[in-house]
Parts: sequence; structure tokens; C-alpha cells
Amino acid sequence: MSGASASGRVLALDTLVRLGRARRTPGGDAPLRLPVPDGMTAPLGCDAVAVPARLGPLVLPLLPRVGCVYGDDAHWWWIVPSDSDYALEWPAPARYAAGALVPGSGPVPGLLRRPAGTVPYTPPIPLYLALCRLTGTTPAWSRPVTA
Repeated sequence: MSGASASGRVLALDTLVRLGRARRTPGGDAPLRLPVPDGMTAPLGCDAVAVPARLGPLVLPLLPRVGCVYGDDAHWWWIVPSDSDYALEWPAPARYAAGALVPGSGPVPGLLRRPAGTVPYTPPIPLYLALCRLTGTTPAWSRPVTA
């Protein structure tokens, strides 16, 4: 089978992966995209990491830099660069949302924090380590390798 689309264009593997991720959104309602605030740009694309709202305030002091954070009564969402889930298993109860698409069961979560500057990102590795620490999860690269 050819890698060409119906229009005859060849799609790269990363495009196919992104399209597949966009189809897998949590919840039954149409997903909502977290907006990048006016005056900010997202040159690396946007994904989001969600944690239960009770953990949100505990994560903030563990981060050296915090980007845009959105929240509602159930979750806090951190904007991270696209593909920040590459080779990472985000610890439960965190959820990774490709394309910064969140379940569409209500209004778009409100902006809780906007950083100074023009990019909305929280660095993903410090966020991952903070979540591992709070959940008692060993980071993936520190786990023993088994055959």
C-alpha cells in the first residue's frame, strides 16, 4: 500500500501520528482546544498535560518556570510543546492531551496563569519530574531494565 493520500500527496510519518493522536481525545463530547493567549506564539505547537485540580497548587512550587496554566473545578492543564509525550510515560493521574484538546463537556477551562514573555510553555521535563515526585512514580529512565 502506498503512503499517498487520496489527493496523491505523500504524508510523513509525523503527520500520520499527529492525525491519529487528534482522533484519540478523552470523553464523549467534541473536544475543545485550549487557546494560546493573545500576544503569545507557539512555535513548537501545543499539547497539554492535565492533573486533578487538587494537585495543581502542589506542582507550581516544584517548577523552575511555569507557562500558561488553565483550570476548572476538576483539572489544571499545563501547556507544553507538541510531542512532549515522546518516550515519556506521564504518571497517573496525569493525562496527556495532544493538540491541547480537552474534553468538551463544558466551557474551555479558564486561564489561571500567564507567564511574562511571548511563549506559553511549561518545560515538560521539570513538569514530568514534579508529577513523578508528587505521585511517587519513578521516572521512566530510572527504572530497572528487564529482559
